[in-house]
Amino acid sequence: MIRGAAILAAFVFCASFPPFVVAAANVPSLTEAAGRYTITSASDIRFHVDQVGGGGIKGGFGKFSGSFNLKAGDLAHAMVSFDLKPQSVSTGQARVDAFLRSSAVFDSDHYDTITFRSDRVEQTGPDSARISGTLTAKGHSASESFDVKLTSWNGRMIGFTVSGKILRSHYAMDVGTPIYSNIVQFDMMVQGQRN
Repeated sequence: MIRGAAILAAFVFCASFPPFVVAAANVPSLTEAAGRYTITSASDIRFHVDQVGGGGIKGGFGKFSGSFNLKAGDLAHAMVSFDLKPQSVSTGQARVDAFLRSSAVFDSDHYDTITFRSDRVEQTGPDSARISGTLTAKGHSASESFDVKLTSWNGRMIGFTVSGKILRSHYAMDVGTPIYSNIVQFDMMVQGQRN
């Protein structure tokens, strides 16, 4: 029911925010933060799908990879690339995990990777941005956007929160609607290490 990918990506795109920031303490200037980063395993990719009457499905993904390139003086063309392995979905319930991996949702036996590739970054505040791009899952692609906020920076490691909503129906994963919402909410903590 979840189309995690995006997620992906989602969280990767976020990496491009640091550069927009130049006012707060510990916030890098575009020149300071410019460079190529690799998303680390310390990142946390979480999702939630509401259910009529309360509850719903909450979980995360354990396997993902990605990178982002912050270009000095050209934030709009920062590049974000994120790959997510839907087989790594975990909700804490084996039966639900098996269903999510099945052909009804991720079909992870046939589609082993969900991808996100950015095409635009827009600064929305001194430490925030919106990253837009193409999310591809289960053989379907659609334009998605994620909101990112810079949370940490030490000159080598950068951190940010990433959030966004995607429609399961865009990726042929809308089984169970309307009992389960067509909307998947992503809330991620992404960390990047400068290469």
